[in-house]
Amino acid sequence: MNDIPVYNSKLKWVILGAGFAFLYLPILILIIYSFNENRLVTVWSGFSFKWYSELLQDDLLMGGVKLSLIIGFLSASAAVVLGIIAAFVLNRFGKFKGETGFAFMITAPLVMPEVITGLSLLLLFIAMGQVFDIFSQRGMMTIWIAHVTFCTAYVTVVVSSRLQEVDRSIEEAAMDLGAPPWKVFFQITLPSIAPAILAGWLLAFTLSLDDLVIASFVSGQVRQPCLWWCSPV
Repeated sequence: MNDIPVYNSKLKWVILGAGFAFLYLPILILIIYSFNENRLVTVWSGFSFKWYSELLQDDLLMGGVKLSLIIGFLSASAAVVLGIIAAFVLNRFGKFKGETGFAFMITAPLVMPEVITGLSLLLLFIAMGQVFDIFSQRGMMTIWIAHVTFCTAYVTVVVSSRLQEVDRSIEEAAMDLGAPPWKVFFQITLPSIAPAILAGWLLAFTLSLDDLVIASFVSGQVRQPCLWWCSPV
C-alpha cells in the first residue's frame, strides 16, 4: 500500500515534465537558433549575435515594437480602471434593471471571435467618423479603444472573482467605526484585490501585445510611435 503513493508521485512528475517540455521545448530551440550565424534556420554554422544586431538597426521594426508597447501599456491601464468599475457593479450593486444585459456586454468579448469583434469595431469607427472628425482616420487611438474593449472583459472576470472572496464584514466594521466609503475602498478593499488587479493588468498587457486580428481591422498607419493624437497617413 505504501508503494502506491510513490508510484503516483513519480507518474505525476513525469506527466508534468512532459507537459512543460511540450510547451517550452520548441521555444527553447527557437531561442538557441536565434544565435545561429547562418541565414538558414535549419543549418547551424556557429554562434553569433549578428541577427540581434540587425534587429536593433531595423528602425521600422523597432518602431513597431515601441508602438506595440505603448498601446499595450495604455490599453492595460485603461482596462484595469474600467474592469474594476465593472466588477464592483456586478458584485456590489445587487440586482438592478439591465443587470443581465450589462453582464452580457461585459463578457461578450470573451467568447466572440476576433474577426467579428474587429469588423464590428471597424464599422463603428466608420460610422463615428462621419460625425466626429477624430474618427475620420484610423490610427493609434482606434487601436487603443479596440484593445481596451476586449481587455476590459478579462480584467473584469479576474477582479470579480477576487472581489467575491473579500470578507465584507471587515469593510462594514470599518464603516461602523466612522470610515468614509472612499477610505474603506483605498485602505481595505483595494489592497485586498491588488493581486487580482496586477494579474488583470499583466493579462491585458499580454493580450494587447498578442492581438493582431482586431488591430489589423481598426488600424491605420501611424508616422511614428507616439500617443493617439498622432496623424495617420
